[in-house]
Amino acid sequence: MDRLEAMSMLVLTVESGSMSAAGRKLGVPLPTLSRKISELEAVLGTRLLVRTTRKLSLTNSGLAYVDAARRILEQVDDAERIAAGEFIMPRGELVLTAPILFGRLHVLPVVTEFLATFPEINIQLVLTDRNVHLVDDHVDMAVRIGPLPDSSMVATRIGTMRTVICASPALLAGHGTPTSPQDLSSLPCVSFDLLTPASDWRFSAPRLKGVSDVPVNVRLSVTTAEAAVDAAIAGIGATRVLHYQADAAIVRGDLRTILEEYEPEPLPINLVHASHGRMPLKMRSFLDFAVSRLRSKLPGRWA
Repeated sequence: MDRLEAMSMLVLTVESGSMSAAGRKLGVPLPTLSRKISELEAVLGTRLLVRTTRKLSLTNSGLAYVDAARRILEQVDDAERIAAGEFIMPRGELVLTAPILFGRLHVLPVVTEFLATFPEINIQLVLTDRNVHLVDDHVDMAVRIGPLPDSSMVATRIGTMRTVICASPALLAGHGTPTSPQDLSSLPCVSFDLLTPASDWRFSAPRLKGVSDVPVNVRLSVTTAEAAVDAAIAGIGATRVLHYQADAAIVRGDLRTILEEYEPEPLPINLVHASHGRMPLKMRSFLDFAVSRLRSKLPGRWA
């Protein structure tokens, strides 16, 4: 049997929570995956997994073995990277991900400049508004806008981003410009569902030293920021998006920001990558190259 292959399958099964999920990620039939792990248990002479119809758990032996297997697989991965020259000179393929519009506006220009500087590195830039799983999806580095729930990731702050409310001049001329969040009850609104709930928007409350959720008059609810901005330009209602998503329309004068003094705290923007011992030069080179360039374009403070 291929011991390393069986180790990899076992570790992925544990991380995925089930053999079915691991089999889908590996593209391996469930009976094959189960057989490989059973063969590994037979070679070791001990049971590693406890399988039930509802859940999968590790035995005491399994806990110790999976920890050791992770270290061994990382060492093998490092050895292969060294053999490929990734720790000696910056080379190889780098997989990056970023939100679609932010990536096109801010990340892509840095990537094109980086490629011209490092001819031995190729980049796969995955632009998606879904937060991909770095390890499971084999992504080296990601741009994340917002709080980071996963403390196992290594994060480098590159800036902050405002959440703004904006409306067309024509809409404000017809309905009046709100002076407080409560005024939105009489102003038609366009809700971007992935950013805030459809019926309530969160505001900073300076006088109360806190935040409050305010009901708004939603005429249209959409699932992309681009659609929300387009609808706001058309005068359907005021909308709430991240500043970069409406920046071009604001600069053109198609939209005006309102209620700026009630904006919530700006969201952090980070470059994140999985924590592993020795960072390949292709990642270190991009991190060193990109951070200063992105910081020069984005507001914020760096620790």
